[in-house]
Amino acid sequence: MRVITIVLDSVGIGEMPDAEEYGDKGSNTIVNTAKAVGGLSLPNMAKLGLGNLADIPGVPRVENADGVYGIMMERSPGKDSTTGHWEMMGIILEKPFDLFPDGFPEGLIREFEKRTGRKVIGNKAASGTEIIKEMGPEHEKTGALIVYTSADSVFQIAAHKDVVPLEELYRYCEIARKLLDEMGYKVARVIARPFIGEWPNYVRTPERHDYSLPPEDETLLDVLKEEGIPTYGIGKIYDLFAGRGVAERWKTKDNMDGVDKTIMVMREKKHDSFIFTNLVDFDTKYGHRNNVEGYARALEEFDARLPEIINAMDEEDILFLTADHGCDPTTPSTDHSREKVPLLGYGAPLKKNVYIGVRDTFADLGQTIGDIFKVRSLKNGTSFKKLIMRR
Repeated sequence: MRVITIVLDSVGIGEMPDAEEYGDKGSNTIVNTAKAVGGLSLPNMAKLGLGNLADIPGVPRVENADGVYGIMMERSPGKDSTTGHWEMMGIILEKPFDLFPDGFPEGLIREFEKRTGRKVIGNKAASGTEIIKEMGPEHEKTGALIVYTSADSVFQIAAHKDVVPLEELYRYCEIARKLLDEMGYKVARVIARPFIGEWPNYVRTPERHDYSLPPEDETLLDVLKEEGIPTYGIGKIYDLFAGRGVAERWKTKDNMDGVDKTIMVMREKKHDSFIFTNLVDFDTKYGHRNNVEGYARALEEFDARLPEIINAMDEEDILFLTADHGCDPTTPSTDHSREKVPLLGYGAPLKKNVYIGVRDTFADLGQTIGDIFKVRSLKNGTSFKKLIMRR
């Protein structure tokens, strides 16, 4: 048996009860996007029950869904990919990751400059595409590193590949990761952001690399590894878990490359395994840039590929589709939004047309997957295996 879980990064489905505390009241990534473009065409996800979860223009409700469907709430504080994926796999954070809305402390930046031998410019919360346009010319002239953050717990370093070679940029990120840990800052990810081209038409390359904190507790990936069931990570899964519990990894250039690689792994890895994919374009290319039309198009492009994924499934395979947070492109904010996420399931072992309700935590998904594989229980989450399995 294989379980394939695909995370549509940032495809939230409505504000969490505490969304106002995060400045996200009214956020609903998929519904607001659909409204803004006059309706979405997602016939394949509609068949699985997506339209039964909310009033999504263009996505009808169905009387007899081909899959199981529900909504998951996030228990951990935060609204970022690391928090969302960790909770999905069994970790509920008590202390949120550190945020730096006014930039990083001066002492941290000075020490980073000392260890890298390069000056820092920027040091503020900013859009990645905007800050390289703003700071790029100075960076190219002086060789200073563009350091910035966002509403998430990230220390991002942008550099032009002609100024800072890729391997050197990666080394600087390793220095930043070590320094943050030494100084006691709980920063989820250090991210390398290489770019190319000429001002003002810089282009970020797909050679981004994340240096994450290791998961602070046991995850489903650890338990599966212990039981000899490999996890295959596609997209940024390996980075989000700092490689822990991931047997093999495949980087991706974009969403469609992520779908291609997921299908490739499904065709090549026929043994019991967990195939875990993140499709990040919804978030990075469209949500953070408030590109509503691009977001809608990306959703429709994924939906059009869903039959290929289903056709690559074996008789005992189970597919889950979900998300890790929101990033509503229709709001003034370009940051993530504190949202509930959809959960769709499909496969011959599953019943059809089963509503699993609104789950209290993303961890219910990890607990259920572990239950399907018959491994020991995780600390958090409630399995809904009995609700969805035929036997």
